[in-house]
Amino acid sequence: MLVAKILVVDDQMGVRRLLFEAFSDEGHVVEMAENGAMALEILKDFSPELIIMDMKMPEKNGIDTLREIRSFNKDVEVIMMTAYGDSKIKSLAEEHGIKYYVNKPFDLFELRDTVREILKGNQTA
Repeated sequence: MLVAKILVVDDQMGVRRLLFEAFSDEGHVVEMAENGAMALEILKDFSPELIIMDMKMPEKNGIDTLREIRSFNKDVEVIMMTAYGDSKIKSLAEEHGIKYYVNKPFDLFELRDTVREILKGNQTA
């Protein structure tokens, strides 16, 4: 199995913890951030293959954080999590290379499958 570095960005501790444990148990190296500013700080020293990020966060939302990430890393895959099916926000995210969305509450098994597919795709690229 491919081991990857994953950054989980969500303002809800329960979500961060769940995803940390789920992906750590699969052997991945997982870092957590509770907001966009913390994510950007972590990214100075941590180069993940995948970022799983919440769309709605206080201070710096997922789109604003994504814009900043794209200024120095155009290639990292990002899964955007959202509890809101806002098509305007989704189209903004797509402009920044987002291909994957997970609706909250999410099915952990489906999310794991999506992560495996993304990582498998990156391996062959």
